[in-house]
Amino acid sequence: MSEYAQWDSTQTFIFAMIGVAIGLGNIWRFSYIVYSNGGGAFFIPYFFAIAIMGIPFLILEYGIGFSFKKAFTEIFKSINPKFEFVAWILIFSISIVLIYYMVIISWDLIYLIQSLSFGWGSDPAAYFVQNVGGGENLSQIGNFFLPVAGGVIVSWFILWFISHRSIDKGIGMASKILIPAVFVIMAIIVVFALTLPGASIGINALINPNWNLLFDINLWIVAFSQIIFSLGIGEALALTYATYLADNKNLTDNVFFVVLSNSSFEIFTAFGVFSILGYMSATAGTPLVELVSEGTGLIFVVFPMIFSIMGILGRILAPLFFLAVLFAGISSAFAFFEPIIGSISSKVNMSRKKLATILSIIGCFCSLLFTCGISSYLVGVVDGFINKFGILLLIAVQCVIFGWYYGAEKVLPVLNEKSRIKVGINLDCCNQICSSDIFGNNLDNWNNRFVFKCQSL
Repeated sequence: MSEYAQWDSTQTFIFAMIGVAIGLGNIWRFSYIVYSNGGGAFFIPYFFAIAIMGIPFLILEYGIGFSFKKAFTEIFKSINPKFEFVAWILIFSISIVLIYYMVIISWDLIYLIQSLSFGWGSDPAAYFVQNVGGGENLSQIGNFFLPVAGGVIVSWFILWFISHRSIDKGIGMASKILIPAVFVIMAIIVVFALTLPGASIGINALINPNWNLLFDINLWIVAFSQIIFSLGIGEALALTYATYLADNKNLTDNVFFVVLSNSSFEIFTAFGVFSILGYMSATAGTPLVELVSEGTGLIFVVFPMIFSIMGILGRILAPLFFLAVLFAGISSAFAFFEPIIGSISSKVNMSRKKLATILSIIGCFCSLLFTCGISSYLVGVVDGFINKFGILLLIAVQCVIFGWYYGAEKVLPVLNEKSRIKVGINLDCCNQICSSDIFGNNLDNWNNRFVFKCQSL
């Protein structure tokens, strides 16, 4: 491993890993998932999924990454040359994710600027369709939004500026600035939100449990899917970051801290989101069910509408909110970029700085294709295919390769050497879940599945 490819400290690695976990989905997706999937009842499968899949898989990725200290594709090649193509398919998939992810960050940049004057006007939905994300009318594909294109170029420049530098001076330094900033900003927003008139309406709607849904398999599938995408497991992100660790001190312990930080952030944020929705419901008399949305609908339509009626408070909260979204998005973007840079660099033997520049230019041009009159429609279609099919299947394949073919027990000495929390192979956890029908694969006949037993010293 090259000299520069190391974190300057374990703390920097932890900040970077929290940046992997905390992204756009924590802000615009989690609260909707909780509300529409049983409310308070959702937390039972949510924490269950964390315990038996999220934590074990992250521990496995930390151990594999630190043990091999190679690029993602080279790790697969080392296990078996025939598996290298699996890694390249995943690298291609996350490259597609990064391309449209940068478009969403561009949308947020525009709203960050517009939040200073509420430039979205009295009809945020129309503003989004006409000026930012477009609609579903395919005849508008030839129209391009120049401000969005400019935002894409700026977003890619920021990503390049961070990623072309060495690990500690680029991603490491950015993570130590952006992640605390996101926590502080969201804390300010949520505290304000909890004091708003009608906040209790939103919170009660969020946590009101529907216990009957616990017997619905779809609720459990949603919970496991949320953990997969929230923690970024199986997407080469955690594994790649772990290869840059200079010491295996507290590897397993760090997993628990990252998971705790991620869950605390998204649950805390969900209370803030629904407090603001409750305020809108109480103030404008709009039924809460008509306000609840996820993704772009929540961030770029509902929230601007709410900020507009808040008066001076909205003038303060709106810029803070879109700034938090920007920081969360950027921290996840360079996490997606890193395994791409590392894998291609090891293949073509090119310097990090030169390769990051080339890939940023190519990625920027690809992202510009999503700035047309059907931008949001294209993002939705591509995201649906990549995340709901491609990456899930590849995660299941990784479970088999790492936990069954390679043998997860090989990384246990590395994991346990300096960690306060020890792991073993007595309880069936990670591969049993990842190899189940959650991923649409009948893989549950395999033995030697990766399991953990947490044991405090």
